[in-house]
Amino acid sequence: AGLRAMGLSLYGQDAYRMTNVTGVYIPDGVDGERVRARMRGEFEIEIGTAFGPLAGKVWRIGAMGYNAMRYKVLITLGALEAVLRAEGYAPPPGAAIDAARAVYGE
Repeated sequence: AGLRAMGLSLYGQDAYRMTNVTGVYIPDGVDGERVRARMRGEFEIEIGTAFGPLAGKVWRIGAMGYNAMRYKVLITLGALEAVLRAEGYAPPPGAAIDAARAVYGE
């Protein structure tokens, strides 16, 4: 919900989506590797890249174990919004966190 609220498109069909990793299409005009490097360098959050024909087109964002905790999901969404803004992609401010919190029932 948070990723979609940022205007990002998810890879795959909802009926078959795994809960532990989400594929996200990299927005046009955004350098996906630069975003990954900034997430890691500025926030110590690592998001994955895709392989094969999806390399450079999709990020993989994991939510397993420690990273599946609500506050870690919210931090990741906030960090991704900040980095995307710095890279010239302007998601609606705060929409990702608001959408995720609504899913959590907050």
